[in-house]
Amino acid sequence: PETNESRHAFHIPVMGTGFTIDTPLKVARYGISSVLSLVDDVLIEKMRRLHCRLGGEQYEEIDNRAEDKRARRITAYLDLLDRRVRDQMNRLKNSLFETGSEINRYFELLPESPLKATYHRMLSVRDPQLKRRLQESLRQKITAGRIDVNIMTKVDRAQSKAGANRPSEFSDALAALRGFASSTVRASVILSAGMNKRLYAYMARFDDFFPDDVGDIKKQIIVKVSDFRSAAIQGKLLARLGLWVSEFRIESGLNCGGHAFATQGHLLGPVLEEFRNRRRTLAAQLFATYGAALSKTGHVECDEAPEQRVTVQGGIGTHEEQDLLLRRFEVDGTGWGTPFLLVPDAVNIDTEHLQKLATAKQEDVILSDASPLGIPFWNLKTSASEEARRQRIREDHPGSACPKRYLATDTEFSDQGLCPASRAYQKRKLASTPDDTLSEPQRTALYDSILAKSCICHELSGCVSEIADEQDDTATAVCCGPNIVNFDRSVSLDEMVGHIYGDRSLFDEDQRPHMFLSELALYVDFLRRELDNRRVGLGSAIKSLQQYRDNLLAGIEFYRRLAREKTFGRREGFLAGLSDLAREIEVLVPRENP
Repeated sequence: PETNESRHAFHIPVMGTGFTIDTPLKVARYGISSVLSLVDDVLIEKMRRLHCRLGGEQYEEIDNRAEDKRARRITAYLDLLDRRVRDQMNRLKNSLFETGSEINRYFELLPESPLKATYHRMLSVRDPQLKRRLQESLRQKITAGRIDVNIMTKVDRAQSKAGANRPSEFSDALAALRGFASSTVRASVILSAGMNKRLYAYMARFDDFFPDDVGDIKKQIIVKVSDFRSAAIQGKLLARLGLWVSEFRIESGLNCGGHAFATQGHLLGPVLEEFRNRRRTLAAQLFATYGAALSKTGHVECDEAPEQRVTVQGGIGTHEEQDLLLRRFEVDGTGWGTPFLLVPDAVNIDTEHLQKLATAKQEDVILSDASPLGIPFWNLKTSASEEARRQRIREDHPGSACPKRYLATDTEFSDQGLCPASRAYQKRKLASTPDDTLSEPQRTALYDSILAKSCICHELSGCVSEIADEQDDTATAVCCGPNIVNFDRSVSLDEMVGHIYGDRSLFDEDQRPHMFLSELALYVDFLRRELDNRRVGLGSAIKSLQQYRDNLLAGIEFYRRLAREKTFGRREGFLAGLSDLAREIEVLVPRENP
């Protein structure tokens, strides 16, 4: 059974559709959990074909004509990953404790803990019988990392067949959930991008999300949130259905990779402090609702609340920050995403983009309008995808061919739905935009926003197109966060794990701003951008400038108090950075007279 001492203190979050699609095969045997996306079932089927071939396993295609193909493809792929990881674990457990062996590597990658101390003791023991007993004890405590999955709740396209709408359970999100629920993996589904009540209700139809006779929950639920209020709302909604949230995964609103869900100025530090102070009260409240729901539905009731973890991700870059989050804010773990794009033995990344990431400067990583979902999206502007998009615009042929249509949900020009990144949509949108009612700045901003949309649902798999399908020439999109600029070379899994745990450092940490300061600066930049939009008459994501301003300044005051605590390091530069950004905020949004 898994124990706290056998856990790693970090996980690898989902990155795009392709970067982490088979990461469990690379890291799970070392006890490292990772997350793969369930958006692209076409890619998932290609990866199953690839790994069947590599593993000498018979492959039977689930083609486009197959009934319930999306769910079946996901189930088949997750089952394959589960089998392979089990095989890897059996081989690792049975390997010899010797220099360079897989079992030695497992324990050497762990953070400092009583388990790792036992491993080091075993290495130094001379008595053969004691050595064998220690080795057997160590083998029994080896656990695999989890094969977790991510469902973006808003990516839930309805399906039709022969011109008729299919039942709701065939929608993209519900079919993906069914694929996961039907698989053999003991893992978690991460629900991101907000609420989907239909999806939540559908989860309650699968027994694996409920406790078994001994109180074990085979399929667990992780909810990704950016503040405590969202956790409370979603946790209660699920608890009323008899569904327990096993983890709240807090993500920085802006200092992350991929889609950025900017809050109304709620900074990560104060959000973490609220979780620290209120998580136990919330867990008790949720358990009362959860217990009542279990009794009503006839499921096995729990005598005590199941474990409920709190983890955090977004912009973490040093062991000092890792330690602050674990010790000061008492989180149960962290997520390290963007830095792992430079770890080719953990993720899929081609040589060209590995080099582009290693040499990326601040101006190369932009918070863009690339997402067809209309949500700000962190994008590497030197990627093949972006170069291809700009080339199509230069040739007066903008837009993507939209080969997979996962985001073809806009019905402005077609009842069947079009993706805002598609050629068909952009041609119509540009033609329908009135020139005579817009100022030149408005027209430029609007046209840029239309043409910025990119085929991310397909091109975020470009990093694996060459190995998964020799005929595929997909242009790669890269969804790294701004934290990538602090890392400047390709590194091994061992090097990155050592960096996380403080055994080594991959860069000069004195030259890098603290993660809390970096996030604050991003919020100030976002404020500046939204003010520019308002000046040209475009909409803004900031509901109230004064509230946004006050939230940022309140966050700065919290950070000033935090910096005075004994355990906070390098406080002088941190405090100076806070003062500079506070002045910028007060200039951008002066306080209104009472």
